[in-house]
Order: sequence, then structure tokens, then C-alpha cells
Amino acid sequence: MTATITEATYTSTAEYLKQRIPEHFKNARLGIICGSGLGGLVDTIEQSSKIEIPYNEIPGFVTSTVAGHSGKMVWGYLGESRTPTIFMVGRCHFYEGYTVQECTFPVRVMKLLGVEVLVVTNACGALNPSFKVGDVMIINDHLSMASLVAQNPLRGPNIEAFGPRFPAVSDAYTYALRKLAFKAAFETGIGKDDIHEGVYGYTSGPQYETRCEARFLASIGADTVGMSTVHEVLVARHAGMKVLGISLITNPVVTARGKDAKKEVMNEMGLDSVVDDGIDTDLMTANHEEVLETSARRAEDMQRMVKRFADIWAKENSQ
Repeated sequence: MTATITEATYTSTAEYLKQRIPEHFKNARLGIICGSGLGGLVDTIEQSSKIEIPYNEIPGFVTSTVAGHSGKMVWGYLGESRTPTIFMVGRCHFYEGYTVQECTFPVRVMKLLGVEVLVVTNACGALNPSFKVGDVMIINDHLSMASLVAQNPLRGPNIEAFGPRFPAVSDAYTYALRKLAFKAAFETGIGKDDIHEGVYGYTSGPQYETRCEARFLASIGADTVGMSTVHEVLVARHAGMKVLGISLITNPVVTARGKDAKKEVMNEMGLDSVVDDGIDTDLMTANHEEVLETSARRAEDMQRMVKRFADIWAKENSQ
């Protein structure tokens, strides 16, 4: 049985990080998790003040093994507003062999470091046929079969210092932040047909979903599907953090039923004249290289959007 992570463990890690960062970053209220291929956002911050700490130097953190996830925490000033921000450059996933509690450990640490708003980004596949590769989706809800059963980061003894035993997540993705995100997108040149609002579907991976699984997810309300984000959001909302979720569409998900092997053979052998007009789904498989390539192409637009979001948010929440 996996050992329970205690409140003292989170507190100890937060205190360790406070000793390693300068005073002016100890009031960072904005946190950003950079998903697949989106870690370049930290290259746009004020480089002279940037602080980097690899995950393998931070007590309690586990390290990512996935391409596109470098694995470090970064502090820096974001946007024209010079908003003090904490970045997670790369995340760890359940499919890497870690527990969901280990994967979400940094989120609670960010809460203890003062983060009030968490921006969670990811790369995902499109189930909604109106979504194109390279489009952006602002998450307004999520669908997670795994979280409805045993794969839940809030499973086990509740830590009251973070939140209640039974947190509500009907408001998981903060409406006011979603509005700011759309405003930031339009102000930075992302067209209205290139950005959407929808439901993120979570699967544990690492395999991409089957055609039948994809059709099922679409039929019960998912617009996209990916292998991250949901656990982080549950922990963030449990701790009272407001959340903005941003997905980059990197590939269309294969939902077609595919060619009928029996029909095809019968036609070839002259046993039936009906032609199989199904799609050859063997030619439509997704791959991680495609995800990274699309992320790289769209990276600058995403970076401008997130920086503008930070500026608008900072202006509306200045004290």
C-alpha cells in the first residue's frame, strides 16, 4: 500500500522552496502548469530575474519521463504587468507509474506558496468534429471516468488544512477566468473560429484510446481527450484555488468504425457485390511526435495569449 502524503510533507517542501527563492517571488499568486510542448512560455518571462529549480532537487517531487516535459519549477515576471508567477515546466502522469497523489503533489505545494489562480495547459486530441488541429479550447468542464472510481487524488484521509472531505467541482473551471481567457485570445489575434469552449475528457493512458472508446467519450459529452489535467484541477479546487484550463488541439481522434474485414473479403472472393466504403483506420493512428510538432507551431500564439491573460488578470486583481 502506498504511504499517505501528510500535511507535514507538503509544508516541509514549501518551506524548502521558500528558502531558495528571493523575497519578491514569495507573493506569487499566479501558477501555470505547462503541458506537452508548451514549456517555452518560460522563455518569454523576464530572464534576468528567472529562478529555476529542477524537480529532482525538490523534496517530495517526482520527475517526468515524457518527451516535451523538462521537469522544473520556474519563478519569473510574466507579461507587461510583470506578474510574479510560478511555472511547472512539465508534469508527471499516472501512466508513468506514479500515484495520482505523487502527480499532484506540486499543486498543493503551490497553494502553500501563495498561488490563488492556477492555469493548467495541455495538448489533447479532438473528438468534436468542428475542432481543427491547432485550435485552442478553453475548458468549461471535464469528464473523468477514472476519477469517478478509484483513480482520484483526493482518495484517502482528508487533509482539512487544504479543503473539505467532499468538495464541490460543478464550478471546477472558473467562469470569470474563462471570460478573461477569451478576451486575451481575441486581443492577441486568435480568431473566433480557432478557439472554443468545451469539455475535456480524461483517460489514464499511455495508449491512445480505441475507436470505440473515443465514440463513447464523445457520446457522453467530451469534446477532447487527453491524459492529464483532471487530477491537478481536483486538487487545486479542493484547496480553494481558482482554475483556468487551456487545451491545444494537436490531432483529430479516430472515431470511425473502420473497414469491415468480412465484407471486404466477400467482395474480393465474389461472394457479395457490396463494396465496403469504410475508412481504413490503420492509416489514421495518433502519435506523440505529432503532438509535439503541433504544439511547437502554435506555441507563440499560446504564449501571447497566456501573457495577455496574466496582464488582464493582474490589472483586475491589483491590490
